[in-house]
Amino acid sequence: MNIATKVLERATESRTSKNAPKGESHTGGGLLTGAEIFIRSLEAEGVEIVFGYPGGAVIGIYDTMHRLNPTFKHVLVRHEQGGTHAAEGYAKSTGKVGTVLVTSGPGATNCVTGIADAYMDSIPIVVFTGQVPTKLIGNDAFQECDTIGVTRSITKHSFLVRDVNDLAATIKKAYYIARTGRPGPVVVDLPKDVLMATAPFHYPASIAIRGYSFAQKGNKNQLQIASDMIRASKKPLFYVGGGAIIADAAEVLTRVARRINAPVTTTLHGLGAFPENDSLSVGMLGMHGTWYANKAVQNTDLLIAVGARFDDRVTGKIEAWAPHAKIIHIDIDPACISKNVPADCPILGDVKLVLEQLEPLVEPKDTSEWLKQIDVWKAECPMSFKSDGKLRPQEIIRALRDKTGGHATVVTDVGQNQMWGAQFFTYVHPRTHITSGGLGTMGFSLPAAMGVAFGQKPGGLPVISINGDGGVLMNIQELGVAAAHKLPLKVVILNNSYLGMVRQWQELFHEERYSHTDLTPTNPDFVKLAEAFNCVGLRCERPEDIQSTIDAAWEVTDRPVVMDFKVIMEEKVFPMVPSGATTDEMITASAEDIN
Repeated sequence: MNIATKVLERATESRTSKNAPKGESHTGGGLLTGAEIFIRSLEAEGVEIVFGYPGGAVIGIYDTMHRLNPTFKHVLVRHEQGGTHAAEGYAKSTGKVGTVLVTSGPGATNCVTGIADAYMDSIPIVVFTGQVPTKLIGNDAFQECDTIGVTRSITKHSFLVRDVNDLAATIKKAYYIARTGRPGPVVVDLPKDVLMATAPFHYPASIAIRGYSFAQKGNKNQLQIASDMIRASKKPLFYVGGGAIIADAAEVLTRVARRINAPVTTTLHGLGAFPENDSLSVGMLGMHGTWYANKAVQNTDLLIAVGARFDDRVTGKIEAWAPHAKIIHIDIDPACISKNVPADCPILGDVKLVLEQLEPLVEPKDTSEWLKQIDVWKAECPMSFKSDGKLRPQEIIRALRDKTGGHATVVTDVGQNQMWGAQFFTYVHPRTHITSGGLGTMGFSLPAAMGVAFGQKPGGLPVISINGDGGVLMNIQELGVAAAHKLPLKVVILNNSYLGMVRQWQELFHEERYSHTDLTPTNPDFVKLAEAFNCVGLRCERPEDIQSTIDAAWEVTDRPVVMDFKVIMEEKVFPMVPSGATTDEMITASAEDIN
């Protein structure tokens, strides 16, 4: 036995004796260390996978993981931000809670962007962060950070565990809070001495938290009012947000929409809640939504909002939005109802349960004249792009859709690539469109796609990660993790050598002053970079090579494939509602695109 081991054993014995119940030794009575309780709690909770990165404050957990359960599914990410995004991708695609484990100080602070992203998009993740021993908290100890203080405004709840006897129950509470009601991230801060102390292990089968409750079924009177409003309307329109997908309400939503013959528009996060190949679908609404979806909003007499929060990217100038509509708003979060737009009929409750209550109360409707008008708008301004021999990103997205028939999980990054992915891929299943919406986090797609792949069962849908050349570099290190685990990700880079969306705004609204958006001098050779990570790299520079490039990528099944598409620099995302403008002021094309 070496000196370090003897010192550790003496320190552990001292702490164990201090924390052991009176009359019991630290070696008997079924006592477990905090680190052991942590592992056993995750097992009892049914956690399938942990995305993490070890360090001094959590080294006891990693040692225990190796000792107690060597087959415990842990993925060593290359950066903690990548780990949180991977947990988000896992959570959004499976509907389960994602789990992250990192050390104190920089380990915790590197997670902040991912935690904020999950908070904005209502994604259930639990982030376990190491912390210095309780006696050193507040002393500016090595790698100390007030993690609870830093993350307080971007978590649904947070815990600092000061007593090992509270650890198992706290973990149970964390997962319960993360997944119930309106989901969101929970942080659990774990001081090092708590992980080394001992206590009896009991993982509760259920948990009750005083003051924490959430609605389930909707109020019957409000439901009756809603059904009367639907019956009286001539131009009903469903406006569906990510809450419908979170609640697994896609099936009942589709039934109700078809029953009353109401067209359906979705937010960015709502894509896939209603099949876009259905004739009632009018696609995405909002700043970069379809012309006909926004026209429908401006002319509807009844807007049925389902799991949506009337975000500014949807409404534009709110005073002029949906001017003729009465509004039914269904949501589980009371803070969202009437927050931005007053609801004529608010219904608080779980979206799926409320729609199941509403379904037998509504009757088939004749909306043929309304649907004819929408068809006219679709013909006036369809989603299209030039076909002129130049490599355009929209054509690439369409080719990916055709390759998969829409049966794929698409994980987009942020910027122009995100909007093209939303506009030109047809989503027919829920949980197959995953992106960073509220926070708009560049660097999200690659690690999130990795999380999606880890959450899939064998034979699952292809996972496509769509990126810009700017955003993909922000978490490119996770490509090595995907390669090490032989994940067959299809990584698409729409490489225009610019920060494309910022460049677009500079061109349209800042007199073409392209300030620090040109990436040409600094961009790497993405094919060589892919190969350096033991991935396959492919390059496409001509539209006639799109299909062969995609076909070659699909032949690779034992590692990621990076497809570097050298698209034209000047392409812009249209339609577009300028910031602060009304939906009626939507720009459908620039002068150069018209000519």
